[in-house]
Amino acid sequence: MKKPVSSCRRTRDISKSMEAPRNNLSDQPVLPWYHHRWPWLLISGPAIVIVASMVTLWLAIKSSDGLVTEDYYKKGLAINQTLALTGRAQQLELEAGVSLKLDSINVRLSSKQTSFVPPPQIRVTVSHPTRAGLDQSQILSLAEGRYSGKFRLPATGHWVVLLEDDARTWRMLGNIMLPAAGETVIGSRPEAAHPAGLPSRANGSDVK
Repeated sequence: MKKPVSSCRRTRDISKSMEAPRNNLSDQPVLPWYHHRWPWLLISGPAIVIVASMVTLWLAIKSSDGLVTEDYYKKGLAINQTLALTGRAQQLELEAGVSLKLDSINVRLSSKQTSFVPPPQIRVTVSHPTRAGLDQSQILSLAEGRYSGKFRLPATGHWVVLLEDDARTWRMLGNIMLPAAGETVIGSRPEAAHPAGLPSRANGSDVK
């Protein structure tokens, strides 16, 4: 049985309408990938991470690590010499009263040996245990029984004070915490000199 003519024509019209969009899509030009935004969005994330990593690496190479002193090897080799000079100060029974402030230092040097003559100059080094960039050293002259000088230090922190004569035949080492309430005594004294119940000095220093 033959289909009516109207039905065949309707079928052809539907087929043409379905093929028309396909022809329109094939006629549009294909753009390169970089003309679309989605690839750039996907690339931007890893690219930012790479740039940040390179900047971090550059900063790590150019900036110095404040927690590591540059001459740690030389300081290690000088330990024996330091111990010998410290022992010489103990033989002389030296005692130093150090008043350290934010912008100045005052040193009082004495000995239990009556034959000891204070040197006209001493070398004072104030150093930070972990930040070598804050280390400072000066030669102070004796005036009115004391050695005085100027230092620029942060308001708080742990500092190591090194005292030695200009000829470097002895040296004394002590620790000071800023802000310091009073004079810090550096030097060895007999343990019997401490009143009962009071702790002995640590690291060869005491605070009066």
